[in-house]
Amino acid sequence: MTIDIRKVTVLGTGVLGSQIAFQTAFRGFDVIAYDIDDDALTAAKGRFDKLAAVYRDEVPGGGDGKAERVAEAIGLSSDLAQAVSDADLVIEAIPEVLSLKQETYEKLGALAPERTVFATNSSTLLPSAIKDFTGRPDRFLALHFANQVWHYNTAEIMGTADTDPAVYQAVVDFASAIGMVPIELRKEKAGYVLNSLLVPLLNAGMALAAGGYAEPEAVDKTWRIGTGAPAGPFQILDVVGLTTPYNILVNGDENAQRLAKWLKENYIDQGKLGIATGEGFYKYS
Repeated sequence: MTIDIRKVTVLGTGVLGSQIAFQTAFRGFDVIAYDIDDDALTAAKGRFDKLAAVYRDEVPGGGDGKAERVAEAIGLSSDLAQAVSDADLVIEAIPEVLSLKQETYEKLGALAPERTVFATNSSTLLPSAIKDFTGRPDRFLALHFANQVWHYNTAEIMGTADTDPAVYQAVVDFASAIGMVPIELRKEKAGYVLNSLLVPLLNAGMALAAGGYAEPEAVDKTWRIGTGAPAGPFQILDVVGLTTPYNILVNGDENAQRLAKWLKENYIDQGKLGIATGEGFYKYS
């Protein structure tokens, strides 16, 4: 089986979806970014313009107007059928809600060409919980990126028992082609490699603050000094955005739901969603 990936559609233009789209386009692939309405696409255009400035200043080869040209070249669509009509690969980066992902893949399966490979960027959900909704479980797998893809350039690749090995290898090759370091998982694991390590850290930090043991700043300072890490859990949460961890926690056990309630009442309900809104656990100019 020959799988040629040149045309890529990214579903969802939030923090990570916009980065995936930009990085893919920066590496020479044809990219369409899909989101649910024109307001979301307007916000996406703003994200692409900001990413162009980052790539111009921080990424080799991003100068001389290339980053700006990349931002302009990304197609924008709020019509799902149009967005995937000629896609070789669809990367889904919509909110971390299982039922929403399942419904989206049911639509995708009916709209996309038979050749199209589907990849979920889900950070915690297993692809086996979604595969039966795709209509093509042999051409479906997980492809998980880390935030700030141009810098933290891992791409975790995880199939199911049904994923065709040729599809798996094609996605590994695609990840390399867009400048990522492929991290191949041999079997399904909730949280993959990165989040299996990261999520317990973030939850432990929130438990310390929610329990009144220490302020977020003190937790972060302790982690940075004690480990030499460049950022503490609350700094990381602000980069990720607070909506994603909330969606994960609210579907967890009793302790997780307590953290979700604390996060919602003290931050999300006050519009403090992280760097993207100018304030989360910290304020940003």
